[in-house]
Amino acid sequence: MEYVYAALILNETDEELNEDNITGVLDAAGVDVEESRVKALVAALEDVDIDEAVSEAAAVPAAGAAAGGAAAGAADDEEAEETSDVPDTTDEDEDDDEDDDAGGEGLGELFG
Repeated sequence: MEYVYAALILNETDEELNEDNITGVLDAAGVDVEESRVKALVAALEDVDIDEAVSEAAAVPAAGAAAGGAAAGAADDEEAEETSDVPDTTDEDEDDDEDDDAGGEGLGELFG
């Protein structure tokens, strides 16, 4: 994860994302740098607009929360209309977990 953080720091300071700069940030942070991971990160970020990717990633949890809130409201309405004593078997927590997992895809998955 520290490799991605180094790339984010360099992007925030408008520095070029290259192997030397990423290695420099990681060295300064006291990280034992693996050259292959640095090369993989630089290659993975070659055609990525980091600012856009960060803003999209921030929008995913917000959209998931809005959808989850709407689903919860609809479930409450349905329960009020139900006259039987059969419990609702849907598990809303499973849906929330799927939304959370979607946000973890991408660069974080590259470096575990």
